[in-house]
Amino acid sequence: MGASRKPRARSSSRSQQSSGARTPVRKGSSSNPFGVAKLGLYGMATMFAFAALVGSALSAWSYFAHSSNTEPKAFDVAATESSSQIAARLASEGLVGSSWLMDVYLSTLGRTGKAIPGAHFLPAKSTPRTLSQCLSRAPGRPTVEVVFPEGFDHVRTAQRLQQRGVCGSSEFVLAVRSQPLLKQLAISGPDAEGYLFPATYRLFVDSEPAELINRFVLETRSRLRKLDEQLGGGALEALSLSRGWGEREVLTLASMVEKEAKADDERPIIASVFYNRLDSATFRPKRMLQSDPTAGYGCLVLADMIPSCRDYRQRITAAMLRDASNPYNTYRHAGLPPGPIASPGEVSIAGVLKPASTDFLFFVASGDGRHRFSRTLEEHEANIRSDGIP
Repeated sequence: MGASRKPRARSSSRSQQSSGARTPVRKGSSSNPFGVAKLGLYGMATMFAFAALVGSALSAWSYFAHSSNTEPKAFDVAATESSSQIAARLASEGLVGSSWLMDVYLSTLGRTGKAIPGAHFLPAKSTPRTLSQCLSRAPGRPTVEVVFPEGFDHVRTAQRLQQRGVCGSSEFVLAVRSQPLLKQLAISGPDAEGYLFPATYRLFVDSEPAELINRFVLETRSRLRKLDEQLGGGALEALSLSRGWGEREVLTLASMVEKEAKADDERPIIASVFYNRLDSATFRPKRMLQSDPTAGYGCLVLADMIPSCRDYRQRITAAMLRDASNPYNTYRHAGLPPGPIASPGEVSIAGVLKPASTDFLFFVASGDGRHRFSRTLEEHEANIRSDGIP
């Protein structure tokens, strides 16, 4: 019998692969991994180049002003507003040309920080870059030099700040009278009048009013201490011991001297007149300082409450000096007024800390920027007649 033969197994590609046999690669095959990598790198490079090009164009766009506003503009930011909502309002108010581009800028290149909620005061003809810096109150935003002369009150200070694009005048006035802020700064009284030291400052545009007031108060207290030291020290302490005065009372009298005097050499003399009126046993009405500018200040801040002030136009009338409803009227209320009436300069403060030694009780303007001083009412009335004052 012949033995039966088993069929021979056919080889397959699967068996060849499992046994390590190599499958021939067709010519022109695209399975080269290095080619794919190159294409990926080229794509990424192209994408980065395009992004850089767009970023450069957006950056250039941000340096050009799109607004024709010639005055600073108030702009409020709500705590819940997104960058796209802010951009849309900036565009609707004519501050930028494109809300979409501004939104992209705020979300990318212009991200100097989150927009600070609250009132902002955006400079005239601002670029998108400046707008972004202001809205986040970034330290890189523009600054301006602002000069506050001696004798400015807080209302005129607020107006000057608005003119220079630093903050809105109404917001500053509200901050000057903010009781929580006054408490934080340890200032007694209804406002921070007298503490806004007159000087030249470099200030950020779109500044927070409370921060400005804090800076002015620090400057006032620093100058007050230095003046006391320069005059030999002890003047502030002596006034505290003899009259119970603190810095507020010193600044109040100094503000009166500031508003009354024009010549620096007369400021210590005018200060001495006020001291003499407070201390004299014969001066009548007793302890009445009789300073016209105090009544005018009452009309500035309390006009609606004082009948004689309803038509106040920066001119003090006889009716105003007779009106006892004005708490600042030192013709009807003895002693110092409720607080400072302006920002006194160093010379006026020095005049209060170190007054001239005189026995004068009266003074009247002579018409040339100076005053005539006298000891008695008769001398005073004669000086008035000689100067032709009705």
